[in-house]
Amino acid sequence: MINCIIVEDEPLAASLLQNHISKIHDLKLLGTAQNAMQAYKLLQNHTIDLMFLDIQMPHLNGIDFLKSLPHKPGTIFTTAYRDFALEGFELEAVDYLLKPITFERFFKAVERILRNTSPHKEDFILIKTEGIHRKLSLSEIVYFESQGNDIKAVLTTKESYVSKSKITDLEKIVSGKGFVRIHRSFIINSAFITGFNNHEVLVSSHHIPVGRSYKQEYDTCIAAISKNKLL
Repeated sequence: MINCIIVEDEPLAASLLQNHISKIHDLKLLGTAQNAMQAYKLLQNHTIDLMFLDIQMPHLNGIDFLKSLPHKPGTIFTTAYRDFALEGFELEAVDYLLKPITFERFFKAVERILRNTSPHKEDFILIKTEGIHRKLSLSEIVYFESQGNDIKAVLTTKESYVSKSKITDLEKIVSGKGFVRIHRSFIINSAFITGFNNHEVLVSSHHIPVGRSYKQEYDTCIAAISKNKLL
């Protein structure tokens, strides 16, 4: 989980950020501050990975507040003004979001820090399912199945998640990471292959068909697995 706080003196803006955060499974909101002093107390009392920081605040603005911190968390500036963008990036801010902040723009900024702060630096994908963006470790995904305009990800835990996506887009994302497309509707994790023949492959306990158009990719995958191991 990525622990985060909101530093924002406008109630409506703070409420919007809270709503955006609630949609991302890996963000945990630990508190909201209306000014720099309240934010400082939150930073003292909690380990904070990410701070959504407004710039125009009473007493001490967000730029000066961030400069004053000896240990700076990842920071995403949220403001109605473009004028501070250069100074914000000079402070190595993760991103600079202009109000009103759409969820699409918010998610793009958050995805960047999720990848940079992943504790084990594991490969993962983010999928939107049931209104929540979930982080799925690629090492736990057995296979993907295309279902019309949706993609189903089947995990080692026997859980599955369905998301709006195209299998061709997904193939580009997981290519070179142990995943092989062996059918127009299936991309498998080669680490879970437990049996195979010319027509189908056993992935964990799942029988997956091999499509004619993907026979070359399948044969290359099987050759790598079988090298020096066939009796």
